Amino acid sequence: MCSIIGYSGNEIAAPIIVKGLKRMEYRGYDSVGVATESKNQIELKKGIGKVNEVNSKMQLDSLPGKTGIGHTRWATHGTVTELNAHPHSSNSGKIAIVHNGIIENFEELKKQLEDEGYNFKSETDSEIIANLLQKNYETTKDVKETIMKTVSEIKGHYAFVAMFENGELAAARFHEPLIVGVGQENVFFSSDVLGFIEYTDNAVYMKSGNFVILKNNQFQILDFDGKNIKYEITKVSKEFGDTYKGDFAHFTLKEIYEQPDVILKAGETTVEGIDKAVEYIKNAKNIYITGSGTSYNAALIAKQILSKYVKIKAEPIIASELQFAPDTIEENSVFIAISQSGESADVLEAVRIAKKLNCKIISIVNLQTSSLTRKGDVVLGMNCGPEIGVAATKSFTAQLIILYKIVQKLSGSITIDFKQFSESISKIIQNTTKIKKIAQELKNVSDIYILGRGINYPIAIEAALKLKELTYIHAEGIAGGELKHGPLALMDRNVFVIIINPNDSTYTDALTTAREIKVRGAKIIGVSDIESDIYDYWIEIPKINEILYPISEIIPIQLLAYYAALEKDTDPDYPRNLAKSVTVK
Repeated sequence: MCSIIGYSGNEIAAPIIVKGLKRMEYRGYDSVGVATESKNQIELKKGIGKVNEVNSKMQLDSLPGKTGIGHTRWATHGTVTELNAHPHSSNSGKIAIVHNGIIENFEELKKQLEDEGYNFKSETDSEIIANLLQKNYETTKDVKETIMKTVSEIKGHYAFVAMFENGELAAARFHEPLIVGVGQENVFFSSDVLGFIEYTDNAVYMKSGNFVILKNNQFQILDFDGKNIKYEITKVSKEFGDTYKGDFAHFTLKEIYEQPDVILKAGETTVEGIDKAVEYIKNAKNIYITGSGTSYNAALIAKQILSKYVKIKAEPIIASELQFAPDTIEENSVFIAISQSGESADVLEAVRIAKKLNCKIISIVNLQTSSLTRKGDVVLGMNCGPEIGVAATKSFTAQLIILYKIVQKLSGSITIDFKQFSESISKIIQNTTKIKKIAQELKNVSDIYILGRGINYPIAIEAALKLKELTYIHAEGIAGGELKHGPLALMDRNVFVIIINPNDSTYTDALTTAREIKVRGAKIIGVSDIESDIYDYWIEIPKINEILYPISEIIPIQLLAYYAALEKDTDPDYPRNLAKSVTVK
């Protein structure tokens, strides 16, 4: 989602803010802007495009002053225009804000302010905050009272940073991420530690319903009633500063290549947590697993391996759907929530519903300082390092490895050789010649269908998601047995079909399905550990323990999607219209 940053210190603010926004680009955005305060005046520049593009055109980093705010916007309210880009200034020009989230009652507030003579330049809900702050500040003449009155009037989930013409900064958090970075001679407000990790590894993770005021490089944190809050400064792991591509052309490719290490490291720091999770699952009457996007696909696989290998039933739930059917969840159940960022709004809302029903929460999450971490009764860290590419790759593998470790512990008899498995995945990614050639064939394709049966069906769905995200080709995951119930009508010489076909119990049926498709002219890409003349193209996977097939199947398709994206000249790191962490519904 959008990235927000605020800075005050002894250095010129604008270059630091621009650099921080650049480091947070992975979150997804369509416009960028910076505002700074100097000599009791606020100057503001913003535009459409990437940070480097807008900075080159408008010299964002040349703005004067040692206090400033910055933002990268992903459009929600209002189209992608310069006027809708952040920061937004109040009518007086004496206050500027950057905002992440949604103000649910903005139409009501906008009408009230317009009736009082306030004008609005943008279509956004965010501009409401700037003018509401101006109105309240003109009445109170006090930043603390202004913030308290403002947050009492707005409804929704939000985080915002406000800059006043006297150089004071204030920031408020209500369910959206907001972190204070504490340096020796500077202070940051940011939606992500990457915004300031280059300058300090000291962070305060603000709680929802708190706000912070920064004046003369001194800050205080208060609750929405104005009471001072005790806070703890946390050391941020320096691994989150390691966000450089190195010799790789894109973060996405780098993260695909990191997966052999992920197989060895995922969950290794949470052994006690896995033991505790196993006890919860063993004693649970009902188990639910939730996630969004790729994490939901991991939940689908979790259902299958729990059922097949340890005879435990679990129900996967799309996180965004639970609010419409909360009665799905029974009280005192175990609720497993999966999220790379730990800040996905839909997942956090699902957890909120589950906690109200007295469920035990098992959080599987990569970012150990996230909101989901704090809500978990048990927290299982993916331990895969920062994932910058918007399309999830190594985090999916980390999620599955943790789930395998849970199943292995539950069973007591399943033995998985993760070292051997890591070596077999290394062989896949070391030889990409064939995958690159297949990617060339996909350049002008408009439709790709991916078929899988049993545990391979969730991988078909995940494969389709990766192809959609990176290549913008229409891709659809289909259960192999459903082919004759409709999808067969789509099969002709203009489409490509990927058959997920390992040598497991689904192998023969999947091969039969491939034959039915091929006689109708479609091109067949087989993902299998057995070669067949039915395939027009064969992507070989290793012969391994059956439980591990899902990871060995998806990694070559991640590579295929990556190289097809290059053929189509799309940016695999930052797919259009998408954000890494979807923090608004």
